[in-house]
Amino acid sequence: MSTLTISKSRKAIDLSFTEDKMIFLLEDGRELSIPLEWFPKLRSATIKQLKQWRFIGDGEGIHWSEIDEDVSIENLL
Repeated sequence: MSTLTISKSRKAIDLSFTEDKMIFLLEDGRELSIPLEWFPKLRSATIKQLKQWRFIGDGEGIHWSEIDEDVSIENLL
């Protein structure tokens, strides 16, 4: 008997924004949509500031230097 194992990633490969959400694309193909309302610093940031992010931990998190905010993908799942 064989068993199917599904590997779920906790690493992001891209990030985009709508007016009120941030949308993570995970390396396994899933999309994760999170309300900006959950993060006061991100909610108050300008579009320019939101777009100035970088991956940390090879995609395990996102960092915004200018607004001093970090988001862990694992904590969102």
